[in-house]
Amino acid sequence: MTAPQLDPVVGEFVDALNAHDHDRLFALLAEDATMSDDGVTRNIGQWTSREIFDSNGRMKVESVGDNGRELVADYTNSRWGSMRTNWRFVVRDGKISRFETGQA
Repeated sequence: MTAPQLDPVVGEFVDALNAHDHDRLFALLAEDATMSDDGVTRNIGQWTSREIFDSNGRMKVESVGDNGRELVADYTNSRWGSMRTNWRFVVRDGKISRFETGQA
């Protein structure tokens, strides 16, 4: 049995996040993309700056579900340390139109 694979767009998101590549990550997002953190809607630009780019955010994927659009990851940044997190992505026309994250 093979391990479940990430949706290609979600995989690119994870790679861009881990590479701290702002331009690459934002190129994956739909123009009207939205996101939430622990059920609270957030501004994507502000959230990614604070939680990913300014705080050395990185994730190690532990498991994958929902055809590669859901994952559980060990997420670490200099602001909060390491925590187990859930991520859910909606992909539309090859772009991420929404993602939701929160503690697992």
